[in-house]
Amino acid sequence: WRRSCPGPSAECSTVCLSPPRGVSSSSNGSEEQFLCSICLEVFSEPVSTPCGHNFCKRCISQTWDTNESCFCPLCKEVFSIRPQLKTNTFISEMVSQWKLEAERRSKRVSKPGDVQCDVCSEPKLKAVKSCLVCLSSFCESHLQPHLSAPRLKRHQLMEPPFNLYCSTDQSCVCTMCAFREHKNHEVLSLEEAFEQEKRLKVQEITAALELSEREALIQQLQQEMCELEKSSTEAQQLSLSTDPLHFLQRCPALPPAGLKDWSSVSFEPQTCEGSAARALSELETSLSQKFNKFRLRRVQQFAVDVTLDPDTAHPRLVLSKDLKQVHDTDVWKQLPDSPQRFTNHVIVLGKQSFSSGRFYFEVQVKGKTMWTLGVARESVNRNGQISGCPKDGYWTIRLINRDEYKACDDPSVPLSPQRPPQKVGVFVDYGAGLVSFYDVDSADLLYSFTNCSFRGNLFPLFFPELNKGGTNSAPLIISAVETK
Repeated sequence: WRRSCPGPSAECSTVCLSPPRGVSSSSNGSEEQFLCSICLEVFSEPVSTPCGHNFCKRCISQTWDTNESCFCPLCKEVFSIRPQLKTNTFISEMVSQWKLEAERRSKRVSKPGDVQCDVCSEPKLKAVKSCLVCLSSFCESHLQPHLSAPRLKRHQLMEPPFNLYCSTDQSCVCTMCAFREHKNHEVLSLEEAFEQEKRLKVQEITAALELSEREALIQQLQQEMCELEKSSTEAQQLSLSTDPLHFLQRCPALPPAGLKDWSSVSFEPQTCEGSAARALSELETSLSQKFNKFRLRRVQQFAVDVTLDPDTAHPRLVLSKDLKQVHDTDVWKQLPDSPQRFTNHVIVLGKQSFSSGRFYFEVQVKGKTMWTLGVARESVNRNGQISGCPKDGYWTIRLINRDEYKACDDPSVPLSPQRPPQKVGVFVDYGAGLVSFYDVDSADLLYSFTNCSFRGNLFPLFFPELNKGGTNSAPLIISAVETK
């Protein structure tokens, strides 16, 4: 050994320059000596070839089975007759001893929290004794000089105790480690660490109990609110009754029974703030979702059957036989001239027109990277450039560049849906001058045009945008309205 103990004792350094008796750095060989050069694992049933090299029996057998000739994988010597392989008992016994020693050594290797031997190189073994003179700890092997050398036998040895706690590493340490590896860490006595940890645990349990009590109170409040809302609805219905007998018979059942007297309950604003805010947020989200679904169901009752008008379709558009789907093909077809046909943009209108009342339809946009949907006046320009804005008779929203949504208002308005809509609902209230767009799956309102001036017939508008070499080939599909 070239390493001395890290302690200040000169006599310890002198004796520890040579290995303790009975210990050799290579007494049991290294792992590399027992590795099969074929599988690179420790020998399993080692055999020797005539040239003197060793392999696992299965490895060399498989090598010879898969080759035309039998040869040594290491020295490449070729054997004219396949050798009879016999177990090398000496190597087999050495491997067994090495595995046994490796298993014993692994049990002695220090684990997190153990006091490590100061002399061992990696991996460090668990220390069995600490020397108060050398200020070092030793494993069983490196302790031998202290048990045999006359000068070291006078040193006082002790069990390596864990009498301190390192808060930085959250582990128990001994006094010597506290002055070395944990020198700049926050180190406490075990008693101080115990009291500190106990206080923290008590605070955590107390906080958890308070939180549980607050949540129980909030839940009870919400339940009573529901009961009060139910009674309020019944009272409103009863107030419309003109039958005195019915009113008097129902009236005693209305006051809610068994409601908690909350006057005796005190609330600390600071402690309740988090729970109350969370409960209110969850209640707000729930009410918002319910309202959105109710609002969507309300407009869905005005659903109409819409089909595509081939006479208005741009020559590049392909319409399905049932006139419910449309997509661009990059191919311009020869079609009869028609003043109703769009020639500058790949647009098609619905066949049905509306000049009063309310109407609603839904369009599937799944799989598309661009689209435009809405309604348009009958009088819009169909041959030149179009802005798609209300001033030109268009009320539309669109998707461009895969994830950019906007309402084509004046000026345009960026939209930020919670998730990419797969189906869009379009609602028009002609008399109120309103055009609204909905994400059907989430029931969220995407955008509304208000105070619109329609003047004349309105037609549903479908603009699948260009095919772009197949990147936007999915069709726009007019879907049947299904109320949820």
